[in-house]
Amino acid sequence: MNSQEKAEMLEKITEETLEKMTFRDFKINLQVEGGEDGENFFVNIETPESNLLIGQYGITLSALQHILRLLVRRRTEERFKFLVDVNNYLQQKTGSIAEIAVEAAKQAINERKPVVLRPMSAYERRLVHLELSGNENVKTESIGEGENRKVVVRPVGDLEKLENATQ
Repeated sequence: MNSQEKAEMLEKITEETLEKMTFRDFKINLQVEGGEDGENFFVNIETPESNLLIGQYGITLSALQHILRLLVRRRTEERFKFLVDVNNYLQQKTGSIAEIAVEAAKQAINERKPVVLRPMSAYERRLVHLELSGNENVKTESIGEGENRKVVVRPVGDLEKLENATQ
């Protein structure tokens, strides 16, 4: 199945699913980007009823992503990656999660003690880990179980190195 066929199938499944959920006023924007690990498909649903599709802390959006993934797998054996977003919610969230991660790193370095972030979804935790992976003054780890899983940002290295990082 080529890229165009995958995109058409994904768009059709998304449209059918939204219609079955009784959404009528929506527009689907689909983008395909090539990456190191192959093609990535991005589905952004534009709708004035975004709060119903996003839910509290994005939980409904996560469920919609899971359902669409299952429906795609029923139609094709071929695996491909896609991300579903509503009114660019995840894109905006990515920026705010990155800011939270950077601030937590600064706090951990300045106070020389671990900073525990609020419970986050797997996607959000991954964003924090990626954002701070290039910072040699901190290390991150996930702790907790299920919905209470959170990221801990810990300072590392000698004190002189930490003091230079905060200046």
